[in-house]
Amino acid sequence: MPKYADRMKYMEKTADIVSGLFNSMLDAETISFSGGAPAKEALPVDELRQIANDVLRTDGKGVTALQYGKPEGWHEFREVIVQKLLAAKGINATVDNVIITSGGIEPMNLLCQVFIDPGDVILVESPTFVHCVEIFEMFEAKCIAIECDDKGIILADLEEKIKKYSPKIVYVIPTFQNPTGKTLPEDRREAIAKMGGTYDVIILEDDPYCDLRYSGEALLPIKHFDKSGHTVFANSFSKIFSPGSRLGYACANAQIIKKMIDAKTATNSHTSMIPQVLCSEFFKLGYFKDHLKKICEIHKERRDVMIECIDKYFPEGTKRVFPDGGLFTWVELPGDIDTTELLKEASAKKVAYVAGEGFFTEGGGKGKNCMRISFGSQSPQNIRIGIERLGDLIKSKL
Repeated sequence: MPKYADRMKYMEKTADIVSGLFNSMLDAETISFSGGAPAKEALPVDELRQIANDVLRTDGKGVTALQYGKPEGWHEFREVIVQKLLAAKGINATVDNVIITSGGIEPMNLLCQVFIDPGDVILVESPTFVHCVEIFEMFEAKCIAIECDDKGIILADLEEKIKKYSPKIVYVIPTFQNPTGKTLPEDRREAIAKMGGTYDVIILEDDPYCDLRYSGEALLPIKHFDKSGHTVFANSFSKIFSPGSRLGYACANAQIIKKMIDAKTATNSHTSMIPQVLCSEFFKLGYFKDHLKKICEIHKERRDVMIECIDKYFPEGTKRVFPDGGLFTWVELPGDIDTTELLKEASAKKVAYVAGEGFFTEGGGKGKNCMRISFGSQSPQNIRIGIERLGDLIKSKL
């Protein structure tokens, strides 16, 4: 067998974490709090069946849906994104600023293809989304952690590390952050956008949870404050439409988008046309407003039940984040509990979460007693059963 590429070694640890996450999430016998899947009740099955029946006709848009498409994505779908989503977030853009991607993480892959050479530095939050770290490591980038507080990135530490390491990219999840559920204040967002221009660094703003808000006031994205064209806004339809559709997009200046299109032609030619057409029609026919209200109500209930149960069943001294939206909360356990080891016993009891240590690129045991818990895909009843089961296990270790 020929020698594997070095990148497979660099990404081995994060790849194991991501694989384990999907395995537990898709195990029907396990109450899984691991993956970031939305509730099954949040999937617009009935609406899409009707849309598909109307679309998949030779006298409709059936041929368009089943043919090849352009690498940048279907023009009508990009118009929907510009008019229905970006404008509502305070982002002034045209279709030339948008590329359609295969899921919400492909923008990170494409941007790395465009900008990252082996050894380049990417600054990431501490903790950060492990799946994107896997991508960064695949491109042999060096991930350096930015210190965070209860509100997210600490600006002084970010600026100091930009000066010290001259990174190509700063990766940030500003709203209901994965894994912590924290939200970055607007003044810090504006400051980060300005740093992009000042220090000539790409600000990669990953914001797939921003529409899933259950409390508090909506905030403007970093991209809104971008005056120099250094911010790339990445988003996904997995949480607000369908994860199985594998739809996402990026919004950036036209020069960057052109390079990302070139990279996409060498990756997968174009995103599947069928989900692009169906999702576009879903928005154009006016389904999205009521659908978003419905899914926010579903997930708000699950968030509230999750927080209530953590407070009730986890041991005294537990710290947790109350997220204003999204699909995750972050838990820090008292004592010297290793959540990676604990997960083995939890899995045997048919309950799963994601251990915290893997979200910290700096290593050194940071996050060893932490866990990310998702409330999205489990019913309120399963949340109560699973968290009580997990709480009893944790208490037995103290």
